[in-house]
Amino acid sequence: MNHLFVDNLTVIDFAYLDHHRGLVGESWIVDVMLAGELDEQGMVFDFGSVKRTIKRVIDERVDHRLVVPRDQAGLQVREHGDRVELECPLSDGSVITHSSPVEAVLLVGGREVLPSAVSALLQDELRAVLPGNVIGIEVHLREEEIDGPYYHYVHGLKKHLGNCQRIAHGHRSRIQIQRNHARDQQLEREWARRWQDIYIGTEEDISARFVEDEINYVSFTYEANQGEFSLTLSANRVYLMETDTTVELIAAHLADACKRSHSDDEIRVKAFEGVGKGALAIR
Repeated sequence: MNHLFVDNLTVIDFAYLDHHRGLVGESWIVDVMLAGELDEQGMVFDFGSVKRTIKRVIDERVDHRLVVPRDQAGLQVREHGDRVELECPLSDGSVITHSSPVEAVLLVGGREVLPSAVSALLQDELRAVLPGNVIGIEVHLREEEIDGPYYHYVHGLKKHLGNCQRIAHGHRSRIQIQRNHARDQQLEREWARRWQDIYIGTEEDISARFVEDEINYVSFTYEANQGEFSLTLSANRVYLMETDTTVELIAAHLADACKRSHSDDEIRVKAFEGVGKGALAIR
């Protein structure tokens, strides 16, 4: 048996629902192993084709989606043609509701979202598109090893023409803050703690604020080129910005906030958007 592996093939940036944590932004690195007979070129599969084919399937099925465990306690799923509505009670008594085109949501088996469940789904999808000489495939999903503070955030970019417009996708991101060219890990920890499992929303996208069962809620609604998106969640799970929530504007927001509390210092914020990419803001 011959094997072909591709480590760090791509990164899946997405959000998932958790009964305790609520909406969680996540970034999983994808490693792939293929097993099979050699073709007429002496290969299991051409490296270029591996990357294009597998990345296409991953982008279509999981990337920039809200992944939902279909057996989560109390979950209600209602599909209406090309749209889906979710209602998800959480352990703190609050409820998350989400409405979007069906392509923005992925339902997986189980009571929680596990890498093994998503790997199994992708392996099944890939078997249908890989050539016949490939008789085995393993998809391994893993988090980036981060030495230092990081946070999980979820957002949506209504002006984006691609899948970033989906109202509930996210990232697991490291943060690096320098004051006068020296790392300030206290500031990094403060922001990582503040933004742990947070939804970063834009103020102009707020469609309602209300109180139900003594819980304050915020609703976001917008129209993008894929359709209408809406999301409601408890206010204590939300951080609001006056601008859109691109990583460039997030970095600028962080730098401005740090500058206000350290006005005499030069501030450099390196805000990551998932793995190995992001924006730098200097104040």
